[in-house]
Amino acid sequence: MASATAPAAAVPTLASPLGQLRHLAEELRLLLPRVRVGEAQETTEEFNREMFWRRLNEAAVTVSREATTLTTVFSQLPLPSAQETQKFCEQVHAAIKAFIAVYYLLPKDQGITLRKLVRGATLDIVDGMAQLMEVLSITPTQSPENNELISYNSVWVACQQMPHIPRDNKAAALLMLTKNVDFVKDAHEEMERAVEECDPYSGLLNDTEENNSDNHNDEDDVLGFPSNQDLYWSEDDQELIIPCLALVRASKACLKKIRILVAENGKKDQVAQLDDIVDISDEISPSVDDLALSIYPPMCHLTVRINSAKLVSVLKKALEITKASHVTPQPEDSWIPLLINAIDHCMNRIKELTQSELEL
Repeated sequence: MASATAPAAAVPTLASPLGQLRHLAEELRLLLPRVRVGEAQETTEEFNREMFWRRLNEAAVTVSREATTLTTVFSQLPLPSAQETQKFCEQVHAAIKAFIAVYYLLPKDQGITLRKLVRGATLDIVDGMAQLMEVLSITPTQSPENNELISYNSVWVACQQMPHIPRDNKAAALLMLTKNVDFVKDAHEEMERAVEECDPYSGLLNDTEENNSDNHNDEDDVLGFPSNQDLYWSEDDQELIIPCLALVRASKACLKKIRILVAENGKKDQVAQLDDIVDISDEISPSVDDLALSIYPPMCHLTVRINSAKLVSVLKKALEITKASHVTPQPEDSWIPLLINAIDHCMNRIKELTQSELEL
């Protein structure tokens, strides 16, 4: 006769506290690709900018608080029980998902540039929290305190940055343009410094000489160090560098002028045009870097010519987009034609100096 008593339901066994932290870190990392490609939540309600930023800041405060709590309880012995750890992990997971949900409320019509900045901040918070879980999952006796503090600090800093994110697409565009100006400025200064010293590899060579002062031999070439003839510029190289430097200076001037126009004439409601300006301006710094790298010896003049042409193409496109936008109210009287002439002059000189490479 079958027993009338039903078997008791099996109670699920919780993983160890440290195992739960490792599992949570994995779950948080799985959220990162979704945030990178996730679209804004569709809604018929009018976007309330003030409410959105208030909610985003509140969500960041909650994440920061959960990071503090978790760091405190797992940085000392005895560790929390499995049941207590489950509650802590659930609170962390809920806080992160709540933050992501608020990010999804930012519609595209507020500006792609602004949305990229908020997405980047969201990714920093999620990734920072995952790093914290991984560090805390190491037993306290094996986990250096500075590692825990560094991981916690990355979450805290990311959360603290939320109130400082630009609130509209014009402010976001100005921030990105300023960063691009700084990038190109740094590249230009590095190129000028190398030319003034006439020794582009001085730092590398000094380190090598100090490390091998008591062991001079012929192994450098075998190990991949540049040979002596590859360390310096020839006279032709130095002549070609002059218009290249001028072209990079023109790039810096171009970005500065575009930033000024956006600051003075940019309209917050013209989000699409501002996004177009930022998108093309974002291509200038990588193109400058490519040109800067190609001037280091041993210099290939054909590569310099190709990279210069790519940079010129990007610069002209940036100027064309800026000229056609609302930030340039009187394009016929603007500085843009003068800058285009300067860019063409640099490129023509580079072509003259590299023409022999094409004829080989």
